Amino acid sequence: MTTPGRAGRPRASSRETLAEAACELFLERGYAATSVADITQRAGVSRSSFFNYFSSKSDVLWSGLDARIAGAVDALANVRAIDAGDAVRSILLGVVDGFEPDPLALALRNAAAMGVEDELERETGLRLARLSAAVAGAARTSGVDVVRADIVGAAYATAVLTALRVWAEQGAGRGSPRAVLADAFAVIHDLPWRAADEDAVLA
Repeated sequence: MTTPGRAGRPRASSRETLAEAACELFLERGYAATSVADITQRAGVSRSSFFNYFSSKSDVLWSGLDARIAGAVDALANVRAIDAGDAVRSILLGVVDGFEPDPLALALRNAAAMGVEDELERETGLRLARLSAAVAGAARTSGVDVVRADIVGAAYATAVLTALRVWAEQGAGRGSPRAVLADAFAVIHDLPWRAADEDAVLA
């Protein structure tokens, strides 16, 4: 049986259907004016079905990236001193590698039209803090002092979130987030990972 508002569309999972419905409504009505009930009605599913996949309206935008960040945080906790900088960069490239257009990418590209500027600013800050702390922890484990570790963590976390934003804003068909992040890493590559590295730079 075809659900209302979905005629002529190929069958998709409830998660995909809900995400698509949410993005449509964010564009039509704005993020603030769209409720979970609006999303479930548009998708033709129950409210309980929504909460099987998402914890909140905000989670529709962020769940895909959050899963990748969670994996990176776990991996960063296991980084050891040998080649730590290279290992961290590899893990962070994995956060954006193969990132397909999703609700977050659409929101980043259409922030004004969706009315999600405040949402993106607030929630991006939370992801930045989480990733920055994980990178800083890996840096400290590899022998970097606290000040340098916090600076390195902030720089690399910012590079990840900025790469996703720039990729989304320029259109998903133009390049990849991995390429944008690699360029960002080149900008901060000279940032010392170990204290010894900085001593060599200053010598």
